Amino acid sequence: MAPLLGTEAGRAETGVGAGGDRTVELDRLAEAAALACLADFAAAGHPCSVLSEEAGLVHLGAEYPRVMLDPVDGSLNAKQGLPVAAVMLSLVDGPTIGDVRLGWVLNLMSGERWHALRGAGAYHDGTVLVPLQSRAAAGRIGVLGVESIPRELRRLRPLIDRAAKLRLLGSMALSLAHTAAGGIEIFASPINARIFDMTAGVLMIREVGGVVTDLDGRSLEEARLGLESRTTLLAAADPALHRLALDMLRG
Repeated sequence: MAPLLGTEAGRAETGVGAGGDRTVELDRLAEAAALACLADFAAAGHPCSVLSEEAGLVHLGAEYPRVMLDPVDGSLNAKQGLPVAAVMLSLVDGPTIGDVRLGWVLNLMSGERWHALRGAGAYHDGTVLVPLQSRAAAGRIGVLGVESIPRELRRLRPLIDRAAKLRLLGSMALSLAHTAAGGIEIFASPINARIFDMTAGVLMIREVGGVVTDLDGRSLEEARLGLESRTTLLAAADPALHRLALDMLRG
């Protein structure tokens, strides 16, 4: 798909995906390649199913385990030629976010890879991920990451006022991977973002000892994993920083 990034050919609409968004040629091509690999994997003795943003639920011999597949997370960036997009894969044993067993993210531009295995830690390019030290003790946020539409940013005003810098990457998978690494100290989404896109990153943050809730501090453990499920989000690799951000939002 690399030759199609930022081109009119890559932006050409081919239909509407199972997730409700318009599918463009970039999305179609990436999904076709991923599904072909997963079909070969299943045929080699690993029956599973796949839930993909464009194709929806694809049965490959078993209901579970299920692969959650977003072949181009950050597809608007990719369509516009902005170099921030990823492949997101997660493996789940059941219907809720608490059932995620494995999460994997590939930065399509740099080739960096992050993954996490439930109960066995998180990794960046094969090395154990140790988050950067946060600034919770100083009572402030160094880098605040956000996923939002412009008019909803006002909900995050207490965090924005206490942050040194603001980052909006446009890829949920990469934003959460960098949150697990501590490069983004707090990540917040005031909009109801799709839980499907968060699955790999949420596991990474939990595996480094971090905390992920909705914007009101409620657990996401029982949140459903369908393409229609959505939630606000507040995440940090440092639990103390998550508490600080929650206190800021509560006034």
